Amino acid sequence: MIFTRFTSPLGEILLCAEPEGLCRLTLAAEGQPDPEAARRDDDALAEARDQLLAYLEGRRHGFSLPLSPGGSDFQREVWSALLRIPWGETRTYGELARRLGREGAARAIGTANGANPLPLLIPCHRVVAADGLGGYSGGLALKRRLLELEGSLPG
Repeated sequence: MIFTRFTSPLGEILLCAEPEGLCRLTLAAEGQPDPEAARRDDDALAEARDQLLAYLEGRRHGFSLPLSPGGSDFQREVWSALLRIPWGETRTYGELARRLGREGAARAIGTANGANPLPLLIPCHRVVAADGLGGYSGGLALKRRLLELEGSLPG
């Protein structure tokens, strides 16, 4: 595994990749990956860093990067659906469950969202509760900020 760390408008970001693609993005990152399992390679991850920074500056609305988030079949199904939510739009947990043919699975969708190892790249911030923002692993202030950046803050 390789990784890079960089400063962004959201604070420090840690980005990790395996040969298959990006596997982890940590916001407000502290510490380092296990040095026996990873090595720093800023050059190899420069394109990913540049795309993330362009997104956070409002100059980019999507990403063209190889992703390898791991996860269960259900999580990958949910994360794939998140990738289809366009920039500037949101979906509710219930709406996403219906689109996946899993009526009544809104909580399971929320759990899969919370397990997303690649926030921003897999836009789990675009999924909101029927009556408000819902949760976000990076905190509601960050979710609000990302939705404002995209012009899709509900209400």
